Amino acid sequence: MADLTLLQEDLPEDADGSLDFVSQDDMLTPLGRLDKYAASENVFNRQMVARSLLDTLREVCDDERDCIAVLERISRLADDSEPTVRAELMEQVPHIALFCQENRPAIPYAFSKYLLPIVVRYLADQNNQVRKTSQAALLALLEQELIERFDVETKVCPVLVELTAPDSNDDVKTEAVAIMCKMAPMVGKDITERLILPRFCEMCCDCRMFHVRKVCAANFGDICSVVGQQATEEMLLPRFFQLCSDNVWGVRKACAECFMAVSCATCQEIRRTKLSALFINLISDPSRWVRQAAFQSLGPFISTFANPSSSGQYFKEENKSSEDTSVEDKTRTRGEEVPEDAQIRLEDVPTDPTVFNSSVKLEGALDPDIGAESPRKPPGDSSLPCPLSSEPHQEAASNEDDKKPGTCRSASRLEVGDSAQDSAPLDQELYNSFHFWRTPLPEIDLDVELEQGSGNKLGPEGLEGTPEATAPASANITMATRKELEEMIENLEPHIDDPDVKAQVDVLAAALRASSLDTSDEASEAARRAPQDELLGCRLDHGTAGPLTSETVENMESALRYIHDDSDSGTSGGFSPDEERRAKVQDVVPQALLDQYLSMTDPSRAQTVDTEIAKHCAYSLPGVALTLGRQNWHCLRETYETLASDMQWKVRRTLAFSIHELAVILGDQLTAADLVPIFNGFLKDLDEVRIGVLKHLHDFLKLLHIDKRREYLYQLQEFLVTDNSRNWRFRAELAEQLILLLELYSPRDIYDYLRPIALNLCADKVSSVRWISYKLVGEMVRKLHRAAPPTFGVDLIRELVESFGRCPRWSGRQAFVFVCQTVIEDECLPMDQFAVHLMPHLLTLANDRVPNVRVLLAKTLRQTLLEKEYFLTSASCHQEAVEQTIMALQMDRDSDVKYFASIHPASTKISEDAMSTASSTY
Repeated sequence: MADLTLLQEDLPEDADGSLDFVSQDDMLTPLGRLDKYAASENVFNRQMVARSLLDTLREVCDDERDCIAVLERISRLADDSEPTVRAELMEQVPHIALFCQENRPAIPYAFSKYLLPIVVRYLADQNNQVRKTSQAALLALLEQELIERFDVETKVCPVLVELTAPDSNDDVKTEAVAIMCKMAPMVGKDITERLILPRFCEMCCDCRMFHVRKVCAANFGDICSVVGQQATEEMLLPRFFQLCSDNVWGVRKACAECFMAVSCATCQEIRRTKLSALFINLISDPSRWVRQAAFQSLGPFISTFANPSSSGQYFKEENKSSEDTSVEDKTRTRGEEVPEDAQIRLEDVPTDPTVFNSSVKLEGALDPDIGAESPRKPPGDSSLPCPLSSEPHQEAASNEDDKKPGTCRSASRLEVGDSAQDSAPLDQELYNSFHFWRTPLPEIDLDVELEQGSGNKLGPEGLEGTPEATAPASANITMATRKELEEMIENLEPHIDDPDVKAQVDVLAAALRASSLDTSDEASEAARRAPQDELLGCRLDHGTAGPLTSETVENMESALRYIHDDSDSGTSGGFSPDEERRAKVQDVVPQALLDQYLSMTDPSRAQTVDTEIAKHCAYSLPGVALTLGRQNWHCLRETYETLASDMQWKVRRTLAFSIHELAVILGDQLTAADLVPIFNGFLKDLDEVRIGVLKHLHDFLKLLHIDKRREYLYQLQEFLVTDNSRNWRFRAELAEQLILLLELYSPRDIYDYLRPIALNLCADKVSSVRWISYKLVGEMVRKLHRAAPPTFGVDLIRELVESFGRCPRWSGRQAFVFVCQTVIEDECLPMDQFAVHLMPHLLTLANDRVPNVRVLLAKTLRQTLLEKEYFLTSASCHQEAVEQTIMALQMDRDSDVKYFASIHPASTKISEDAMSTASSTY
């Protein structure tokens, strides 16, 4: 209270009067001083009273009546006319509430009766500063769980609902909505659904103030996560659709930013059918700011479609043990992941080996780069994939197929799904040429010569079913597309007054009409192709009485190769652009979302959306890759390569920091094929990019095969060279990673490749780098000494003595003491081995001409070595040598050496000395 007296207006002018005034305050009780200055006309005195309330409570906490009296004076102070006094009082309320909670037996219900009403009342205060302070206080009280649940329901929520009434002040209403949204996660689902959710839904439709709608949109994800899936889908999603088509771009931008949180609170079906279409609208929004926010949220939104069963991380099956699963997962290669439902049983394949081999070769020739998940499709087929059928009889067939030995690379999921639709599929339908290529058949006369003899027959059944099955599948896909378009148009019709929405409806209506035309075109194409297929079937059936000769197979291969080459003419022997697009089709996320994500690397996006859009694409790529799974990595491979060669180093830096996570997702084989070349490029990039690779070097290298891992031993030396020699943190990170890399390499590799780098870092100019390097050398000594035989460990110790223990520079000899200290502390060597190999050379430094070396030696011997039990209990010559050295140091001519050798200062730490006494450039 002495500070209060200095602010008193009627202070006596003479010093004696001032002393009399101070002595009078000292004679007052805490309550008396509180009353005296609370009634002062000086605003600063009343502010000091509010600031000292907690101290006053602590002084009178032993008396319950005095505590209640202080709380009552707080209520009177809350009516102060000066806003600064009220704001100061509100800042102290959370601290006073915590004090009341800790002393609850002495002052029960103090907070609920005296403090909470003040907080709630200030939420509607006329002064902005007071309102902001009360809002922060309320959230702090809720976070610390200082408000009872009953008080939240009866005192807090009703006031907030009242403040959001239509006739409420605009600023107060906006702030009240924000408070309701922020407190929802703290009060829980029950209170939020009963008391907050109805008014929140009303505020989402506030037609007068877009600020209110913007606050609702910004916090929409938090509300969804609190109330759960059912309430989100029934009550909140209709409001969210309205907000996403709001006339104000700021509201739509807020919706795009919280889209991932909203998606997490919905089921997969709604996420796929409704939210994906809604998100496409935001991506094509007229406002650049909305498009920018939408593209930033695109990757996180795609990640909400993740499914462990399709992400490639594990595959669980009832009839397969975990060991078998892990082995199967390791043997997968790119393009060889065969769906179990598409496996071909041995008895369904002709026994003539030439037929089987030629069929497999044909499939590989027609689709060399596209895996089993994404085959070529006819022009009439929709780009949307057909999911695997889950019929019981199909699962039984696949389980039976697992027991058969003969398998080959399968066709796409589309053909599998089509074959499963047939109630009684013939065995011959499981293997025919249509399962491996889908280009329309031209009119080609196949000159097939068949000889009569014994062998397997290839009947017409193998070809007759597929063309008929293609039409229903295509029709089903088209119907699904049309249904999706109709739903999108239906959702946008309530907002048809908006010109932008009307333009989107026109585009969707045109797409709907186009899909209808595609359906009729596919039907006519199927009808036109039927006679040709029947003719081909008859020709093949005509000669099935005899076995297939090698000449027959060769003729068929040449004919089919002609078909393939003819369809690919104009593409320089590769895939056409349309086929390349189909190669990126998958069924995990809606294809439109993936296409938009892949377009983020388009240079035009940087001009029309965001200059850093490629960086956002790179940042979310691991999440998208995990969602699609390693079997769909072909969809992202080209995009990843484009990002890895981006001109902006920030994009490449982002990829470098996450390449180890992507390697875990893809597995060892895809990593070796696709990530290792990019990883090698990052190693030669700018330091800003290389640091991302370096920070996770151990995490990446441990995923590689041991032969591939050894190749990087030759490149580790390059990390010592940086663009800026003052970038010492780069070398410090290298030392940290080398400690982790010791477990990945053999003793010989460590000695031949890692040892020179470690010794180089021990002589670095910066003490921080050296200190980490001492730990690195200590761990290296431990690893090499434990190896059998420990020859490399002995050689390393000998080199330490020669390079540092006998170094002509005093900093090198000091480094040798530090290394010995690290070896002792971390017990890198058994103490008996240390006494033989290192201690004799360490003790010789007691006669060093530089005091810094002797000071560090005295600290090491006194604080580290003599604390080891080996030197305390052993009566050997080693103990005698240590004692003689310490006695010699106690007689040293330098006072600091005497001090540290004579006593054991507990406050001095050797690690601190590494940062202070060692020479450093920085």
